[in-house]
Amino acid sequence: MKILHITPHLGGGVGKAHAAIQGATGSSVERAYYLLEEPRDRRYADLVEQAGGRLHHAGKGVSLADLIEDADIVQVEWWNHPRLYHLLATAELPPMRSLFWAHVSGLFAPYIPSGLVAAAGRFVFTSPCSLQAPEIDALPDALHARLGVVGSGFGFEAEGAADEMPASGTSSAVAYLGTVDFVKMHPAFFDIIDQVDNPDLRVSVWGGFDPQGEPAARARAMRHPERVRLEGQTADPRGALQSAGIFFYPLREDHYGTAENALIEAMSLGLVSVVLANPAECAIVTDGVNGVVAADPAEMATRLGRLLDDPDECRQLSVAAWTTARERYQPRHSAGLLEGHYRALMAEPKTKIDFASLLGAGPADWFLSTQQRDGASGAGRMFASGGALSKGSIDHFLATFPDDPGLLALSGSTSVR
Repeated sequence: MKILHITPHLGGGVGKAHAAIQGATGSSVERAYYLLEEPRDRRYADLVEQAGGRLHHAGKGVSLADLIEDADIVQVEWWNHPRLYHLLATAELPPMRSLFWAHVSGLFAPYIPSGLVAAAGRFVFTSPCSLQAPEIDALPDALHARLGVVGSGFGFEAEGAADEMPASGTSSAVAYLGTVDFVKMHPAFFDIIDQVDNPDLRVSVWGGFDPQGEPAARARAMRHPERVRLEGQTADPRGALQSAGIFFYPLREDHYGTAENALIEAMSLGLVSVVLANPAECAIVTDGVNGVVAADPAEMATRLGRLLDDPDECRQLSVAAWTTARERYQPRHSAGLLEGHYRALMAEPKTKIDFASLLGAGPADWFLSTQQRDGASGAGRMFASGGALSKGSIDHFLATFPDDPGLLALSGSTSVR
């Protein structure tokens, strides 16, 4: 089966997922990738090519229409990227068998257009939490049969014997790895650390950060600033995580993530994860079984303190976390699930989809569709990106379409520029 992937890029989480899945794909599937942007970091794109994937770049002489006609199935890697909206809504695309793989949850802004879910041949989410969205739950039963869940987050490969649990460090060492920005971190991140009743607590925070930005300022303003060390970006996430025994991962309740790669990677190394009761995290961590799920920041501080004082519980949760990651979050499992959807689609004819009518007429409509659910305004925080061009923000859309009057009007009304 010839699968053509249309994706804005192969960086970050989507690139990492496809590098792993390409390596786990059997000989019955041949994959090609059409990238809308040149890779800024070629690490995962190179791994995809080394594993047999063929890469094509928009604007480099290749005809997307020809690629679609030659493909058995077109898989669109979906998130609210302005170039993806532009391609689908404006290009004259031939009939296709389509599978959309959503890399945002859709529970909060950015939302997933419900018409797109209904029109796709198959619409696959990266977390079962996405099925809780009211517009998904309201779909007819016949359309529910065309939905699916295929995880895109995977643990680290075993360095020793496959059934040998790695050493996870000491239970008193705590680490966070991920986005160091309150667009994803819970705003009480540093307050939680301050409130833990353990003077020996030390938390290593891994991820690129702005020394003049809000997280760094909040860290400096802590009652116990000595408890946090902002480590910055690491080229060796495995090494960073292996130095700890507890993975501290408080995210804001309306974050748009699903796969949570860092969380699954930490579990694959036997770290005990401490998370808040958000939908994506609850789909991965079961409280008291393979980690700790706290109802709110105050409970998180209390339970982290207890965990630090209870090495026996840490050991039990550590083994369960490692077992969960090894059994559930493997590239071969996701590759097999995708292949099952491909085989079902092969029995159906290629069809033409009017993406313009589903997504809107222009950039302002496309952006607003990510912010609204059933006509109601979505989370206002997504309008602005603080100048950092956060993916899918109004600034990201404006950087792509700088002269669009609708976007300029939106940006003026929200005082972004």
